Amino acid sequence: MSDALRAAPAPRALPQCRRWPSPPPAYHGNVDLWTCHLGTVEYHEAAALQEDLRARVGANELPDLLLLLEHPPVYTLGRRSDPADLPFGPDFWRARGIDVVQTPRGGKLTYHAPGQLVGYPIMHTTDIPAYVRTMEAAIVAALAEEGIEARGRDREGSQFTGVWVEDRKIASIGVHVSKGVTTHGFAINVDNDVEPFHQVTACGLPGVRMTSIALETGRIGGLPCFRKRMAYAFARAHGRRQRIVAPARLEATPSPVAA
Repeated sequence: MSDALRAAPAPRALPQCRRWPSPPPAYHGNVDLWTCHLGTVEYHEAAALQEDLRARVGANELPDLLLLLEHPPVYTLGRRSDPADLPFGPDFWRARGIDVVQTPRGGKLTYHAPGQLVGYPIMHTTDIPAYVRTMEAAIVAALAEEGIEARGRDREGSQFTGVWVEDRKIASIGVHVSKGVTTHGFAINVDNDVEPFHQVTACGLPGVRMTSIALETGRIGGLPCFRKRMAYAFARAHGRRQRIVAPARLEATPSPVAA
């Protein structure tokens, strides 16, 4: 655990993880959003699963989906990443237990690790800027339930896409759209160590300060509850009815990483 986490403020009272009404008020019509919790999944395997599901959603074999999961430690590089964003090169970090993966998503370098909530929406979209803003709004709403005031900053420039608490970044967004269907998505720091972000040029922003729910509230161990909040907020923001499904419903599912 980083020194920053040890120096976190005194814990606030944990907000109640209540059951949400269903369908949400924004829901119109019979449009389900399948939501599936996959546990901890290797990045390459999750990427392959997304591509399989993207093709099936695009062919209308499956409804739109939201995958929720965690990754083992990995730096991922987006289409706009610069080699200088990752000092010392991939082999240096792999030798220290952090994988390095080039991806087709937008954005630059980011970091994933256990304790961070990753969401991969596989959805039809025709308006990418609106889709990203809606995703940001959903994250802001879920963080508000944790007592954290946050905001999106994408209108300040593409380098600020994501969600911020004052000048500290708490959530990253990077999407890829193929044939009108999205893959990749968002990553929200819950109680993961944020120090690996500070060892590289995260998000293409030298000196960017990263934060997490744990650092902002002093609470740890809240990922299961926050996952429920985020799933509901995402479905509501998109005007969908959340339908929780088991991984088996997706047929081709990844193997969870051994604890």
